[in-house]
Formats: sequence, structure tokens, C-alpha cells
Amino acid sequence: MFAPAPVNLLDFDLPGLVAWFESIGEKPFRARQVMRWLHHFGADDFGQMTDLAKTLRVKLESLACIAPPVLVAGQDSSDGTRKWALEVGVNNRVETVFIPDGERGTLCVSTQVGCALECRFCSTGQQGFNRNLATAEIIGQLWWANRAMGRDPKGDRLISNVVLMGMGEPLLNYDNTVRALQLMLDDYAYGLSRRRVTVSTSGIVPAMDRLGQDCPVALAVSLHAPNDRLRDELVPINRKYPLKELMAACGRYLEFAPRDFITFEYVMLDGINDSDAHARELLALVREVPCKFNLIPFNPFPNTAYKRSPATRVRAFSSRLQEAGIVTTTRKTRGEDIDAACGQLAGKVEDRSRRVERRLGVA
Repeated sequence: MFAPAPVNLLDFDLPGLVAWFESIGEKPFRARQVMRWLHHFGADDFGQMTDLAKTLRVKLESLACIAPPVLVAGQDSSDGTRKWALEVGVNNRVETVFIPDGERGTLCVSTQVGCALECRFCSTGQQGFNRNLATAEIIGQLWWANRAMGRDPKGDRLISNVVLMGMGEPLLNYDNTVRALQLMLDDYAYGLSRRRVTVSTSGIVPAMDRLGQDCPVALAVSLHAPNDRLRDELVPINRKYPLKELMAACGRYLEFAPRDFITFEYVMLDGINDSDAHARELLALVREVPCKFNLIPFNPFPNTAYKRSPATRVRAFSSRLQEAGIVTTTRKTRGEDIDAACGQLAGKVEDRSRRVERRLGVA
């Protein structure tokens, strides 16, 4: 007979960890103790958990493990941005990025190996798709980054914000993503505010409604086009959930959201979606949705047909939106020299969808 595989405790949120401890005959408060060691202190060995009885530590070593994704490589940008590549199985890697900005430090986390949505302007979307990340692989990125970054002189963590904007569509990996979100928010784990945790989605409408009920955090919607015709081309999931449905879902989400606005992300593509006419269409589209816009200069990648909108065009587009009373920011391009900027994360994907082969005409 084979012994069962050890249970990876990084896969559990607090209710799940309590249930597991009860299943092995232990009191619920032990789960809270262990969660603090795992996430608050970044323990990677049960021997470090000194407030647990030695007998319990031995028991845990026989039944469980602490197994974050394997760190493969790290890169540092000249602007202070840091990127880590993490191995998540044979021939598969994901990337996570830390972006410092004054007193704020933001970690950009991946939720899938590759992405199935194939947005035309995104490097990740051109790589194909392998699988969803487990909860341990999602929260493991924050676990690793906290260990790598350390703390400031006051003892505070340098990561103040988390955005699920890395590789993959978070809401297509719903259950694992929500467990990871619960850990980010839990005071026994990372204790982040709901306002400081953001899920970015391309518009998976049913899952947006579920998230509002289950774990409302800040929401960013990858919009990128002001009409269905153009968005069908740039963001193909729009064919399933068109803009009218998406705007209605945004309105519903605001009933539960910790912020009183939706952030719309809009990548600026030269001659594609950046004209004054497009800005006017956007204003008509979002008139019923309290929102702000985050304009994103396009970050090129190999073999793309798109170009970045000139800075003068971005400023003119931004002015149109601001004149109508919409808060509009233009995202700074950070980490471009290490391919860590928005839309550049690629990692390594063993594509199971065979989409890349079909695109190249070899399947």
C-alpha cells in the first residue's frame, strides 16, 4: 500500500484549515496558530512553529507539507521593479512582479499557466493555456515575494497592495482564486484591506456576480474598446459577454464593492482605439457606471502587429475623459527592461489548447 501524499497546507484558507485540523483530531485554534506561521511569518518548516507541541509538529511532518511554487529566477529592473519566475510543474512557469511606488508596494500575481482568452494585445494571451493554478500556487507568489522583499525599518511589510493582473483570467479559476483572496484578507494570514486587493477581469459576467457575493474586493475591468465590434476583435470573450451585459454586471458589483467605482483598464493602441471618436463612445458607454479610467501605454512583444499610441494622443484622449468629469490616470510603464510591464508577462507555458499551433498553421 502507498501512503497518501502529504497535504499542502498553503492550499487552505482558514475555514479549510480548521476543517482539516479537526479531521486529524486537533482543536480549531491550532489552525489559526499554523496559519500565522505560514503566512504572517513565512515559515517553511514545521520545526519553526515553536508554540506547537513537539508531538504535533511531528504529526504535521507526517501528514502535511509547506510547498510553495519553486523559485527559478529573479530579475531587477533599473526602476526598482522586481520579477520572479516560479516553476509550477514540468515545462511550466508563471511570473509575478513587485512594483514600488513611493510608500506603496504592489505585487502583480498570476492565476493561470498561460491564458485561454487570447486578447490580441497581450503577450500572455499569445502563449496558449495549460491549466489553472492551485491556491498554493497563487498565494505562494505573495509568500515568496514577502520573503524576498523582507520588511522596512519599522518592521512593516513592503507589499501593501496586491493586484490579480498577471498571467491568466482570475475569474476562470474562481474557487482557487477566492481561497487565495480570503488568505490575503485574513488577519491570521496577510491582513490586507479589501480596498488594497484588486481582481482584474476581462468580463466573465457570471463570476463577477459571484465574486460580489462571496468575496468583494476592488474590481478592475479590462475594457480596451468602446464598442462591441472592436472589442470582439481585441478581447474575444466579448462575443460571449458583450458590453451591455458587462456594464450591467459592473453596476451590480458596486452594490457590494469596497470602493464606490469600477476601474476600467484601457490599453492605448495606435490608430486602433485611441481617437477622439473612441473617447466619445467610451463616455456614452460608461455614463451609468461610476468609474475611473486607467490608460495603459501598449507594451510591445515579439511578432505583435500593434504599436503604442503616441504620448500626445494619450494625453488628448485622457483630457477628453477628464473634461467629462471622469478621473483618468495614465499608468507608468514600469519594468519594461525586464519584460515585466503590463501585457508582457509570459513565463513558460506548455500549451494544452494547441491554439498556438493552429495559429501557426501546424495543427
